[in-house]
Amino acid sequence: MTVVRLALAQYDFPVGAVAANAARVRALMAQARAGGAALAVFPELTLSGYPPEDLLLRPSFLAACNQELAALARDTDGLAALVGHPHSEGEVYNAASLLRGGGIELTTHKQALPNYGVFDDKRYFRPGRDSAVAVVEGVRVGLLICEDVWVPEPAAQAAAAGAELLVVINASPWDDAKQAVREAVLTARAQETGCAIVYLNLIGGQDEVVYDGASLLVNGDGTVAARAPAFVDALLWADFDPATRTLAADGWPAVPAVPPEATLYAALVRGIRDYIDKNGFPGVLLGLSGGIDSALVLALAVDALGADRVTAVMMPTRYTSALSLEGARGQAERLGVEYHVIDIEPTFQSFLAALAPAFAGKAPDLAEENLQSRTRGAMLMALSNKHGRLLLATGNKSEMAVGYATLYGDMCGAYAPLKDVYKTVVYRLARWRNGAGNAGADAGWVIPPAVIERPPSAELREDQTDQDSLPAYDELDAILARFIEGEQSQAEIAAQGFPADTVRRVARLVLANEFKRRQSAPGPRVTTRAFGRERRYPITSGWR
Repeated sequence: MTVVRLALAQYDFPVGAVAANAARVRALMAQARAGGAALAVFPELTLSGYPPEDLLLRPSFLAACNQELAALARDTDGLAALVGHPHSEGEVYNAASLLRGGGIELTTHKQALPNYGVFDDKRYFRPGRDSAVAVVEGVRVGLLICEDVWVPEPAAQAAAAGAELLVVINASPWDDAKQAVREAVLTARAQETGCAIVYLNLIGGQDEVVYDGASLLVNGDGTVAARAPAFVDALLWADFDPATRTLAADGWPAVPAVPPEATLYAALVRGIRDYIDKNGFPGVLLGLSGGIDSALVLALAVDALGADRVTAVMMPTRYTSALSLEGARGQAERLGVEYHVIDIEPTFQSFLAALAPAFAGKAPDLAEENLQSRTRGAMLMALSNKHGRLLLATGNKSEMAVGYATLYGDMCGAYAPLKDVYKTVVYRLARWRNGAGNAGADAGWVIPPAVIERPPSAELREDQTDQDSLPAYDELDAILARFIEGEQSQAEIAAQGFPADTVRRVARLVLANEFKRRQSAPGPRVTTRAFGRERRYPITSGWR
């Protein structure tokens, strides 16, 4: 029996771009045909993009997907192609169709519909009933869709129907624990069924999720035959030997051994680039405070978009230190971005003067501190409106968790790259980025070393540091990770050695600040439990 050649399209297929997605499929089919592929494989919901959400409720959208699918089928010309799409038969299914011989040979429906985390499939789709098996050059190929491989039954059905190879098309979002779990699942399915597995994953940023690609080939005995790189668009060639049920990658890009910070940084860069480009913005701007968070966001933005598409603005008051001024200017000059300094002290004073009668008899407190942040927010939004550049919010997950952020102030922005990145991880990313490619040499810094090493401060009053209001970030983030990602109770966390009063305080802050997070900008999900569409707690709740 001959070896079967496959072409796997690890590419971005944006949500809603039906005609453009079909055009990309057509171009990649031509490449696959020219390279001698018997089967070209495309990701889950190729034509609609994933997740299309309530676009699926529009008949015109479903009709457009059907029209493009039929047109692609007519262009197969000797090639078989597996294409994901929404399929409407009175009810809507998450489907994959095998296109061959100028027509749609078969259509299969996703059976296991995930409804946890960021997934909401049961809102839109009905489950399929059976696993489809197609014959490609004499090889029986089981066709599965994403979650179908995460449970045993669909793969077992395909194997019972004689499948030798399972082809799984996916839109599996990245997080910092995902790849190890994927490999464990695929190894288990291969060992249970004896089938080799081709696992093709979508790539690209879509609102609050980022797809990494990182496609896999797994042999029939469960060993991993090949790993594709994360966040790299590529047409991946693979050969399947039915005699041994093994797969071989042909010319795949190298997957270097990198620290976790490198992959996380790539995820954030991809999230920024795709959010800005897909929404048609010419560039971004951000408030550059001289602190670690905004410094990291500036580096990410430049890496994502290029210096010519990034504007940084320093907005000092009487409390802004010389270190902040020097660090912000130095980083902006080194990265070559457009840079402005706008002194907000006069505007802040005018607000205070206007409010003086209403503030009479009350001592200065958070109101005055937050007023500085809100003055900056108003300035930044005005600049965004005037220049058409999208404002990036620079807050991190630790701050969002406990409400250490000002509504209509530093929370202003349309996209928040660090929304799911804890403060301790911000420091790790900054140090990694400074060391990337230059062995950590000071001469190669991207983020000023003094900014990394200084105590974090909002600089809204004299000699302020974050730890005046919060536990040390090492302790805070450890508690937050257990409470948010781990869903552990306060008692369980305290039993692990954390001070019980600190745990209670942190939990109270997390629960009390849901109203702020509901008003925060979207940002890329990079952990296993992100704020937003994944973690949806009630704002009004008596549970403590």
